[in-house]
Amino acid sequence: MTRDKKPYMKLADIKETLRAEVIVGQDKLDLPVETGCASDLMSDLLRGPTNGAVLLTGLNNIQVIRTSVISGVVAVILIRDKKPMPEMTSLAVEHGLPILSTPFTMFSSCGRLFNKGLRGVE
Repeated sequence: MTRDKKPYMKLADIKETLRAEVIVGQDKLDLPVETGCASDLMSDLLRGPTNGAVLLTGLNNIQVIRTSVISGVVAVILIRDKKPMPEMTSLAVEHGLPILSTPFTMFSSCGRLFNKGLRGVE
């Protein structure tokens, strides 16, 4: 990484760091992720600069996909081994939005990513 470029992680690095299973988007693991955010309140996503961010959430419904698409999130990671509802999977495929599932809690997931250099959407 050079100083004039914004640091980022590839989705594949995030997958490895979080020991995540790819539910949708196996072909998108080369995507650059600029920042991370974690929330179960989708309205929070609409308030901040989330374009290029990965979203960590425990929320498991179709609103996660809809809000992620509107806010420019590049991937959704479901925490605590949650698996997406079928409607979520279908809409994610339609929009080309990767969904991963990690066994870790939100706190542990954020800490692991921060430790690897991913920063928040401050």
